[in-house]
Amino acid sequence: MMRTLTVLFLCLFLAPASTRGADPEYGYPLRSAFGSSIIGTPEKLKPKLPEYVPTRTLELEIFPDRKKPPVFFYDHGLVSTLAYQKKKAPLVFLIASYGASNLSSAQQTLMKTLYQAGFHVITLPSSTHPNFIISASSSSVPGDLTADAVDMYRAMEAAWNAVKHKIEVSDFYLVGTSLGATQAAFVARYDEERQFFKFRKVMLINPSVNLYNSVNMIEALLAKIPGGSNREGEFFNRMLTRFISFYRAGNFVSFNDQFLFAVYQEQLFSNDEAGALIGLSYRVNLAGQIFASDVMTNSGYIVPKNLVLHYTDPLSDYFQVATHLSFFQFFNEYLFPYFRSQNPGLTQDAFIRSQGLKAIDPYLRDNPKFGVITNENDFILAPGELDYLKGLFGPNIKVYPWGGHLGNLEYRDNLAYLVEFLKREGGKP
Repeated sequence: MMRTLTVLFLCLFLAPASTRGADPEYGYPLRSAFGSSIIGTPEKLKPKLPEYVPTRTLELEIFPDRKKPPVFFYDHGLVSTLAYQKKKAPLVFLIASYGASNLSSAQQTLMKTLYQAGFHVITLPSSTHPNFIISASSSSVPGDLTADAVDMYRAMEAAWNAVKHKIEVSDFYLVGTSLGATQAAFVARYDEERQFFKFRKVMLINPSVNLYNSVNMIEALLAKIPGGSNREGEFFNRMLTRFISFYRAGNFVSFNDQFLFAVYQEQLFSNDEAGALIGLSYRVNLAGQIFASDVMTNSGYIVPKNLVLHYTDPLSDYFQVATHLSFFQFFNEYLFPYFRSQNPGLTQDAFIRSQGLKAIDPYLRDNPKFGVITNENDFILAPGELDYLKGLFGPNIKVYPWGGHLGNLEYRDNLAYLVEFLKREGGKP
C-alpha cells in the first residue's frame, strides 16, 4: 500500500500545456508546471551517472548534552553523507529542499553528478526535516532564515570536522534546492562574517524569493479540492482509485516510463487536481515538522504538554491532526508566537519581510559568486518575483522556459549547466 501511495504522488500529473515564449531548443518535454514537478525527468533524459559512488554516512552529534524524547529513540545524530574523491578536490555542500532528507532523490542525483565532475560532496537534510529539528536545530523551531542559517552552518562545520583528516580539499562550494536554495544564500552571507569556508561559488536551484509568499502559493492549491482542504482524505482516495483503475485497464506490465507517459497523454487528472496533490504532499512534510518541533519543545501544540511518548505509542492521531493544519494556522498559533517571544515587539509584517532574499538584497545583488537556476513556470514564485530574481542576479541567472518547481532538476542540460557554473572562472576540479 505504501508503495502505491508513493507512486501516486510521483506519477499523478496533467497533460502538456503550451508555454509562451517557449524555447524550441530546450529538450525537457513536460511543459506543465504541476506535471513536471510531480513526474520529474524521464529516465532517458537524465545523464549517465555512476551507479557506485564511494560514500560514508556521518551521524553528527551537534549538541552532545541534548536529551531526546523516547519517541525519537532511533535518532542518534544528524545524518549526512560524504561522497569522496581519492585525490585533492573541491568540496560541495548540498542543502536539501523543504522537508527532504540528506539522501532524497534530488540529493542523490546532485551528489552523483558532482562526484562525477570531480568534487567531494557532503549532503545535508533540510532544516525542516525531523532529523535536523531533533539533532541540529538550536531551538527545534525552524522557520527563521537567519537563525536556521546559523544552525545549518554549525552542521556544516561539524561535518567538515568529521572528515577533514580523511580527504584533501582545495575550495568550498554550496548548492541548495528550493527552501534549501534560499537558505544557502543566508548561509553564504553568514560565512562572510565567519570566514571559515569562504565559498567560491553558491548555486541556488529554484529558490523561493519569500518563504511566506511561496507557502501561500502552495496552500492555495489545496483550495481547489472540492469541498475544501478538510475533504483531503476523500479527495486523495478518489485520485488513487482513478489511478489504479487506469493502470489495470491499460494492461501495463509495471510502473515504468510507458505507463507514466500514458497517464500524461490521457490527461487523467485535471490541472486543479494535480495542484491539489502537490499541496497535500506539502502538508505531509509540514506535519512531520510540526510533530517533531512540538515534541522537542514540549509546547503542547498537538501533543499534550508533559506527555512523554514512547516508540510503542500510536502516533496516527497526531499525524491526522497535523496534516489538517494549514501553514497559516501553524504560523499564527505556533511559529510566530515563538519568534516574538524571542524578540518582543516583532511584528508579523516585519518577520515575513525578513524571510526572503530581499532581506539580504545588498549582499546578493550582482555578487559574482552566486548563480541561479529556475523556470518561467515555477509556481512557488509570486507575481513579479521572477523579474526580481532576474534583476538581482543579472547574467548569473539561468531561466528555463518550463520545468515547474524542481521538475527539470535531473534533466541532463540542467545538470551540465550546474557543473559548468561551479567550474567557471577557476577553482576547477
